[in-house]
Amino acid sequence: MRQYTPRRANKRWLDGDCPRGVLAIFDHPDSTDRYTVFYAEPIRVDGEVWIWYRGMSADPFSAKGISIAAEMRAHEAARFRYRVKHRAAKWSNLPEDVQAIVRRDLEEMETWPDD
Repeated sequence: MRQYTPRRANKRWLDGDCPRGVLAIFDHPDSTDRYTVFYAEPIRVDGEVWIWYRGMSADPFSAKGISIAAEMRAHEAARFRYRVKHRAAKWSNLPEDVQAIVRRDLEEMETWPDD
């Protein structure tokens, strides 16, 4: 059986110096957790595939900002991405703090033990 590999958004959205570990980016301007960033490395737990993501405000490091990490089953993440595809966002348009927290997440992911 083939291993599940999520499809990354195209280079139009993952532009500039976007890290390879970013799967897709969405912008929900009317939401408190405005930016949603999905990470490319799937997590496998007991035969299920999960996709890790972070929802955050424009200022995730602020005491009044929001930054929430969570996981979705791969099929739920695919459904979510399809539903909000019209809200795709460019990496180069993200605030610096949002880019910084994504880079930090990816650095931490490198230290996770392999299953």
